[in-house]
Amino acid sequence: MTEGTSPTIWIDVAGGRLAAQDEGPRDGSPILLVHSAIVNRHSWDPVVPHLTGKGYRVIRYDMRGFGDSTSQKVEFVAHQDLLAVLDFFDIKHAAVGGNSMGAHFSIDAVLAAPDRFVALMWVGGGINGFDRGVLPGEDELFEAEGAAEEASDWDLAAELDTRIWVDGWVDGVVQPTTRVDPKVRAAIKAWDRELLEPGREYGDRIKPASAIDRLDQIEIPTLVAIGDLDTSGTRAAADQLAEKVAGARLVHFPNAAHIIGMEAPEQLAAVMLDFLAPLPRWA
Repeated sequence: MTEGTSPTIWIDVAGGRLAAQDEGPRDGSPILLVHSAIVNRHSWDPVVPHLTGKGYRVIRYDMRGFGDSTSQKVEFVAHQDLLAVLDFFDIKHAAVGGNSMGAHFSIDAVLAAPDRFVALMWVGGGINGFDRGVLPGEDELFEAEGAAEEASDWDLAAELDTRIWVDGWVDGVVQPTTRVDPKVRAAIKAWDRELLEPGREYGDRIKPASAIDRLDQIEIPTLVAIGDLDTSGTRAAADQLAEKVAGARLVHFPNAAHIIGMEAPEQLAAVMLDFLAPLPRWA
């Protein structure tokens, strides 16, 4: 699950270097995919072939400090890196799909440069400025994960991250570690463990203006994909986006949690393709 099918392309940004992949026909309508905060660009590996197989050009990258990408200790704005990736490939218009923190940054990019995007595909993500309280069972694991990091117990922290974001939740109760395909769970946990390794530099991210009160400014077709086993906060964010973006399409994945592209790649790709199909081709 960690091997891509195309060579790594390197993109220099201010104070950093981003690792990217460009797959599918070069004359295909481009889709930019942005990963979650506990994985890297390879979390999209199971989804990409379904998109390129229908003629789309798919570009994805490791966010600054994640995966193969690097950063110096500099201030930066995450959605500006996203736009820099489009600029590097000379892409004027794209559909953007983001998972988790990648969805958060995708919204920021759409609000900052609405003329660059033809569609937004938000997958189990966050919204800049939206903060909902957590359920007691969730809070217990979040606190334990924070304590593990404070104690430099990186293996435990990775396991707790996996408990929070992969195993799933039902009525505030975390589900068994056996719920998910063990290969999927192991891959996500291994990627997260790499990100916790001491010495990794992520730069100092500057938060742009809050997005939660500007969602009604999003005027492009918007897909809201949410796993019913995701955290309560992520599910609440999905409801906010679906309510405040005119015409947004809300799709539930009953048996998936946070990383839908790893748990249900065929289903997620099918939903994306159905969502994009009516749009005129773009470049």
